[in-house]
Amino acid sequence: MITQEQLTQIFDYVSESDIGEELISALKVKHPGLHFSWCFEDDIGATAKPYRESRKFNLYLVNSENHCSCLSNDPDSSSGVVIAEVIDDD
Repeated sequence: MITQEQLTQIFDYVSESDIGEELISALKVKHPGLHFSWCFEDDIGATAKPYRESRKFNLYLVNSENHCSCLSNDPDSSSGVVIAEVIDDD
């Protein structure tokens, strides 16, 4: 389970940071017990809906309840966050 408070903290922290491995490491320290990963938005399937969006990145939640990870929009059943970096095509 990921609380709304945690999701707000994560979103705000990512908004103020450079996206990369250092960010992921820092998030793991700040939120032990949660899993974090980073990719580019175009690595995510076209049918997936982000939990929260920004111009710089989108947040996706990960549900790993049944021993198989899948994207979710339900914080109550999620144990991880994917930070999908948005790259401007311009």
